[in-house]
Amino acid sequence: RLPYERRIPAAGRVFARVLGPLAGWPARIRANLALACPDLAPAEIARLVRAVPDNAGRAMAETYSGAEFTARMAATSWLEGEGLPVIEAAAGDGRSVILACAHFGNYDVLRAVLAARGWPVGGLYRPMNNIAFNRHYVPAIEAIAEPVFPRGREGLGRMLRFLRQGGMLCLGFDQHVRGGETLSFFGLPAKTALTPAELALRHDAPLVPIHAIRQPDGLTFRVHAFAPVPPGEPAAMMQACNDGLEALVRAHMDQWFWVHRRWKKRDR
Repeated sequence: RLPYERRIPAAGRVFARVLGPLAGWPARIRANLALACPDLAPAEIARLVRAVPDNAGRAMAETYSGAEFTARMAATSWLEGEGLPVIEAAAGDGRSVILACAHFGNYDVLRAVLAARGWPVGGLYRPMNNIAFNRHYVPAIEAIAEPVFPRGREGLGRMLRFLRQGGMLCLGFDQHVRGGETLSFFGLPAKTALTPAELALRHDAPLVPIHAIRQPDGLTFRVHAFAPVPPGEPAAMMQACNDGLEALVRAHMDQWFWVHRRWKKRDR
């Protein structure tokens, strides 16, 4: 019921002051920061404990704002970067592209901005454990851009057909993946999925890291397509994605989802 300019900051405040603490996020954020950035000043840690849930709340409210969100992203956010000409060329040739993204800023902005250009962009998502929440979450992300594919056998076949038809696929790589390759992130061992690199090699598609950076007004985004990762060994390709994301997170510490259990104790 609130207008967009008030709704998004209000959701951020609710997550920062109420929902985040109820879910135990402050302790998780502090633990991850102690691992990855042990020299961080106490004042900066305290700021991030508030700012990270605020960004998450804003992203959730944006995702659930439907057509208003997609229209605003198309009108107010911009696409840039060394990887943009590569994406444009692939779109013109009808070739597939693998877009390596992360839980940074708001990753749904990527699909909104790319789809606004008329490009076929799909996303892979993990169905929520809470079935009731999943029933309305999936329609919300579908309203931003289709298709979206659930992880697992159900979505795999459709996803591969989409790629063979020249689609652009957004794939996250910043969460712990059981059975993934042990790579480095913030100087710590981090299980990382090789799937983005493997699919790029299999389909002769460029692997383009891309992230939506929230701007100081808290409402608009700069979508930066980084230079494509050179083809090679999948582990080396994904390490390049990890390194690029780490540099971006260090520049915008409050925009990465520090709540994830990115570094498991047994891996460390």
